[in-house]
Amino acid sequence: QVPNVESGGGLVQPGDSLRLSCTSSRFRVENYAVAWFRQAPGKEREGLSCVSGSGEAYYAESLKGRFTIEREDHRTVYLQLNALEPEDTAIYYCASSQLGSGCPDTWERETWYRNWGPGTQVTVSS
Repeated sequence: QVPNVESGGGLVQPGDSLRLSCTSSRFRVENYAVAWFRQAPGKEREGLSCVSGSGEAYYAESLKGRFTIEREDHRTVYLQLNALEPEDTAIYYCASSQLGSGCPDTWERETWYRNWGPGTQVTVSS
């Protein structure tokens, strides 16, 4: 499997914003749902958001509306991170659904996804 590639992470201060990119070299993003996950040190990987091939977006309630997912072209999905908090420090990953263009009912489950990228580090610190 060809992994997706994440980019855009970095070191920022609380309250700052970042825009993460997920690029698929193999799959057209309109044909497969794409999800973002993150894993903080010592914690399990958690689902953040999923966007379907038609652009429907789903979010984890814990994000409180601070993150936005969007597709730009055939290969790229973005995750806009706003009002970042130290608790957002984690490695952020994107993956493509194995089930097709729709986000699964339980889209937060890792088992539905493939083509996991190596991740991009986001560190929020003053």
